[in-house]
Amino acid sequence: MNEQSLREFGKIIGDLVQGKHLSRSLSRECYRQILLNLQPELQQGAFLAAHMAKGATVEEIAGAWEAVNLYDTQVIQPNIPEPACDIVGTGSDALKTVNVSSPVAPVVSACGIYVAKKGAQRVTGVSGASDIYQELGVDLGSPLELARSSLEKNRVCYLPGEAFLKSGWARLIQSMRFTSPFNVIGPLTMPCKATDTLLLGVYSKALASEMIAICKEIGMERALAYYGQSDEHPEELGIDEISVCGKTHCVELKGGTVNEYTLRPEDFGVKPSRYETIATRESARDNAVAALGVLSGKADTPLADFYAVNAAVALWLMDRSPDLKSATDRAREAMADGSALEALRGLVSTQNRFPEKGLERLEMMVREAN
Repeated sequence: MNEQSLREFGKIIGDLVQGKHLSRSLSRECYRQILLNLQPELQQGAFLAAHMAKGATVEEIAGAWEAVNLYDTQVIQPNIPEPACDIVGTGSDALKTVNVSSPVAPVVSACGIYVAKKGAQRVTGVSGASDIYQELGVDLGSPLELARSSLEKNRVCYLPGEAFLKSGWARLIQSMRFTSPFNVIGPLTMPCKATDTLLLGVYSKALASEMIAICKEIGMERALAYYGQSDEHPEELGIDEISVCGKTHCVELKGGTVNEYTLRPEDFGVKPSRYETIATRESARDNAVAALGVLSGKADTPLADFYAVNAAVALWLMDRSPDLKSATDRAREAMADGSALEALRGLVSTQNRFPEKGLERLEMMVREAN
């Protein structure tokens, strides 16, 4: 780095401190320099802190998102006949539940939709997607090409952030202990070229609108951001899932149009449940066992309702069901007839350097769940 580069970057930090906004292209360039470690760590930290203090605009987040996708994301390019969807949550929600998007991904897959699910290890909860899939036998150390193969063969794959994010993000999260625009960008990363639909659970009502505004800015075809609530708790204590124990605030992007609405369990044809029935278990293994109980056919429990309504919004958003009730019934059927568990078996055996070992672990967990 040279003196001019240092001065130019330093001036941008000063502009942020004074409340001046960045263009999308300038934001992309700044985040490029951070991800590629082209500025001293002191300048990088000062930039991120100043950006958060000012408040990042939609255009600035879009620029940062471009930098992450262009310079720090390894992608797969599957040969599949139609677009895929991704189901992910931001985490950091106040009420912790069992993992949802991880077991729901094979349910949606069993209903005929390609699911390229991304995730990461736990940050704030008991278990993240990587923790759950590892418990279920998925080989997180396998090359991403096996994820591509699984998506093509089984309509479902898992893309761990620990694998598709290159050195920039990994270097930053090792030492960062403060909230930055990266917390918003993470769920929006696109490690699969075939993904055009995003189901996104968020940790606050306000963030749902912000996320959809960013999705629109970056050209996403379809996206649904949602914040679930519990009738037993104050509104600010919510979950980053479609709720079966209260209303869910939704912001939807489809064909360039944004709509906001509220859903309740009754809209899916399910009875409201108490929060304690969907609350997280004590460990990642316990959460994995709970998920397998449902995927093994226990489809008439509050937990099954919870998975079914979260699968239903994917079927509905991708025009695979005329309404939410029929979508919920279809998801429940995939859990009851074993097709969702078969999709998970396909994922474990294909996305694995040691398929027999992975399947052995999965079957052991299935026996434990039953």
